[in-house]
Amino acid sequence: MKLYTYFRSSAAYRVRIALNLKGLAWEAVPVHLVRGGGEQYGADYRALNPAGLVPALDDEGRVLTQSLAIIEYLDETHPEPPLLPANPADRARVRAIAQAIACDLHPLNNLRVLRYLKHELGVSDAQKDAWYRHWVGVGLGAVEAMLAADPATGAFCHGASPSLADCCLVPQVFNARRFDCDLSAMPTVVRIAERCEALEAFRLAAPAQQPDAE
Repeated sequence: MKLYTYFRSSAAYRVRIALNLKGLAWEAVPVHLVRGGGEQYGADYRALNPAGLVPALDDEGRVLTQSLAIIEYLDETHPEPPLLPANPADRARVRAIAQAIACDLHPLNNLRVLRYLKHELGVSDAQKDAWYRHWVGVGLGAVEAMLAADPATGAFCHGASPSLADCCLVPQVFNARRFDCDLSAMPTVVRIAERCEALEAFRLAAPAQQPDAE
């Protein structure tokens, strides 16, 4: 498998975690999201992913896009260890946590959105960072409430083993720390992220461990 990735992309980070949790062999193909205006916009990469986003996963010539779709594909084609519970209600809970991050929070703070705010709307760096921190507070605050209020939360987002939800949570917490977001009101989020970060699959997926890290 080849994963088209960027070391600081939280969406690619999610997939790196999943690949590692599954114990799968994969090759990183870096796509620099900043250099030269962004390699993801080049014709060669656009042929793989017309959206011009990372990640993309090439599995023996079949190219898959969208991090959650890729992770569910991996879970269906390599079912052990499972990243989604067997029970339908539990699966829906894990997906809801994952989507609260990947669909509600992350798009508002995506690199292309931050670039648009700065270069097209003319906001200052301070205003851009305030935007970022506001939406982290809203998004991760909601996730904190989902986790803290539910007895299904365990050592991880759901029970005693990492799931799709944890694959999404850890990269978002990494980004929040990078932008100096205040996470003091999110003890459950922080606890689970730290528990995950102690595992080898998460450590090896971290941005600093990637071949394109800067």
